[in-house]
Amino acid sequence: MITFLRKRVVSSAIPLLAVLLGVFLLARLTGDPTSLYLPESATPAQRAEFAAAHGLDQPVWKQLLDYLWGVLHLDFGTSLRTDEPAAEMALRAFPHTLELAVVTVALAVLGAVVVGSWAAYRPNSPADRVSSFLSMTAASVPDFWIAVTGVWIFAVVLGILPTSGVDNGVLSWILPILVLMIRPLGVLTQVVRGAMVSALSAPYVRLARSKGAGSRRVVTHHALRNAAAPALTVAGDLAVSLVNGAVIVETIFGWPGIGKLMIDSILERDFAVLQAAVLLTAVTIFALNIVIDIGYALLDPRVRDFTPV
Repeated sequence: MITFLRKRVVSSAIPLLAVLLGVFLLARLTGDPTSLYLPESATPAQRAEFAAAHGLDQPVWKQLLDYLWGVLHLDFGTSLRTDEPAAEMALRAFPHTLELAVVTVALAVLGAVVVGSWAAYRPNSPADRVSSFLSMTAASVPDFWIAVTGVWIFAVVLGILPTSGVDNGVLSWILPILVLMIRPLGVLTQVVRGAMVSALSAPYVRLARSKGAGSRRVVTHHALRNAAAPALTVAGDLAVSLVNGAVIVETIFGWPGIGKLMIDSILERDFAVLQAAVLLTAVTIFALNIVIDIGYALLDPRVRDFTPV
């Protein structure tokens, strides 16, 4: 297991370096922040002073080396907008995204296990067909369309939910969670149903039934346990996609997470904050992938490499 874990960590280093280089170079393509933060009447001397104060007067390769050196020393620079450390702004916003992702995945997994197991227990029944149709539809609908439609129906027409922000307590959570949960719920329901159908037709399940095991015990103690591996993998991938892809939903609902911070930083050409936010997200995604691989390896020893160190 140690060898397996070490290989996964080493294999994640190259993509992480690619992310560092990519976000640095792409951020510079958004334009020169000097013209955004200084008035049009600013003199050339004032512009040169601003650029020198923030290291923007250096060649791009020198800025890149300074950035990488700072990352190695956990120094991610200072925000052009607020003069705060960029790392602090990213770390302050990230828990909001994690909270949203954790609650969404937990509810999606719970709903998928219930609906998928129920549908698999009675395959090809009307209930199975309805749940399959609804889950496939949910898995296909874009998040941004659901978000805009949800705001229009529940906030504008009915007026029962807030349009954005986090100042309304539990009500502020309902629309973002529902929007983010629909697609994972649809995907996971299909995965759980397929795995449960295979598990319920396996010889060990027939043996358990022949020994007098009840339907509930067959589903929960035998079939569901063996169907957990593919469901775990897909749930982990969906959790990663939620952390990485909540940008649109957070922007639409004004959710103060890492996604909204990225969008604001792009619009404000706040390079340091954008780089810190993307790096934090990338590290979290790589860590989640490693955790998923470990969990899958524990469930299925065939994917492990037990070569001695």
